[in-house]
Amino acid sequence: MSISLILIISAASILAIFIGIGLGFLLRRRYVEGSIETAKKMAESVVVEAKKEAENIKKEATLQAKDKLYQGRQEQDRETRERRKELQSIEKRLLHKEDSIDKRIEALEKKGSDLARRDRNSIQQEKRSQDMGKSLAASIEEEKIKLERIAGMSAEEAKKSIMELMESEARMDAAKTIKRIEDETRETADKKAKEIISNAIQRYAGEYVAEKSVSVVNLPSDEMKGRIIGREGRNIRAIEAATGIEIIIDDTPEAVLLSGHNPIRREVAKQSIERLISDGRIHPARIEDVVTKVEKEIEQKISEAGERAIFDTGIHRINPELTRVIGKLKFRTSYAQNIYVHSLEVAFICGMMAAELGLSTKVARRAGLLHDIGKAVDHEVEGSHAEIGAELARKYGESSRIISAIKTHHDDHPESILGVLVQAADTLSAARPGARKEMYEKYIKRLEDLEKVANSFPGVEKTYAIQAGREIRVMVENQSVTDEGAVLLSKDIAKKIERDLTYPGQIRIVVIRETRSLSYAR
Repeated sequence: MSISLILIISAASILAIFIGIGLGFLLRRRYVEGSIETAKKMAESVVVEAKKEAENIKKEATLQAKDKLYQGRQEQDRETRERRKELQSIEKRLLHKEDSIDKRIEALEKKGSDLARRDRNSIQQEKRSQDMGKSLAASIEEEKIKLERIAGMSAEEAKKSIMELMESEARMDAAKTIKRIEDETRETADKKAKEIISNAIQRYAGEYVAEKSVSVVNLPSDEMKGRIIGREGRNIRAIEAATGIEIIIDDTPEAVLLSGHNPIRREVAKQSIERLISDGRIHPARIEDVVTKVEKEIEQKISEAGERAIFDTGIHRINPELTRVIGKLKFRTSYAQNIYVHSLEVAFICGMMAAELGLSTKVARRAGLLHDIGKAVDHEVEGSHAEIGAELARKYGESSRIISAIKTHHDDHPESILGVLVQAADTLSAARPGARKEMYEKYIKRLEDLEKVANSFPGVEKTYAIQAGREIRVMVENQSVTDEGAVLLSKDIAKKIERDLTYPGQIRIVVIRETRSLSYAR
């Protein structure tokens, strides 16, 4: 093939390529122009639709605005009518009040004129009464001078003599009345005793409850109070639910109070909180675990305390449940005296007295140890602790002698010699100086104060404070104090003791007047 033919073919190919490129460019241009035209038409249709929609929205908004304007006008008209009615009502009330005020002013003016007239009359009457008083005083003075001359004594001396006579007669009448009332009261001694007990409870119950039903837990800082309370109070609710004790968080710095009548539950709550504080982990699950663990430990301590008391007193064959009740006494106090220690003292004293009388020391110790077991559960069971204790002893198989001694250890006349021993030992343990948290010096000072108060009255010869200060016996002079005067003297001493001294319970005042008749046989 020749070179010219190749060149022709190459030129034709190049020309075909250029023609194809040109045709493609023209076709693409036409396609783009068609797309642009279509887009313009779509845009114009969208603009028309948007204008229509905007017009509809504008009309709807105009209608809503007109509706709201109409409703607002209606509401305003209604409020205006109501306000107009209210103003009319207020106006009527004001007019009514103005009328009543005018009437009152007229009445007050009338009263003022009446008072002014009465004032003028009273001034005139006062002047007349003053004049009459002056003339009367002059007449009385003249009569007084005449009476003094006739009686041979001055007016002051006569007044003093009459007052002394009236005072003596009044005191004698008062003493007779008091003696008569006391004689009548003896017929209703039971009622009076109940009143005395009620008064004593009223005077001392509040202080006793506050002191004996509350325990204090010391905190390392006041921030710990917030941790004990917990988020939304969940920790404190968990502690109260687990222990049955109320937790009081007040302004007391670095301390919380535990309130409850059950001393064992208070001890469980106290130890649980102290352990939670030292551990640092305080949340409901941990609280339940700690309380459960502490309860088991307290139960173990109660059992050990009961067994130790039985071992120390040498008693055998006691029901295990009764042993547990004895251990509970370790957490019980009476007048600040621990009942567990008190029961051991009574048991030993009973044993010693029984040995002196030739009776069984083991039985006496048994009765002495069990005499106050009712106090371990008297906050849970209704009745006196003596009756509760007797019922517990009967329940756990104690003998009739032990049951009788427990039941009657506070009676005036116990049923058996064992009951008398328990009663005497109970009194000795409770009444000794220092047993109920009184210092010996304070005890002696109280007895001296009692005798000093009684000796301050005229006619008192000797005074003796006995029964650990529960009774005071006053010996009076026969010539100075009568029988009725002795009654009155006991009342005066009692009032002065109540006024000047502080003492527990009540004090019995016995005034003794002795009459002696002396003669000689020759």
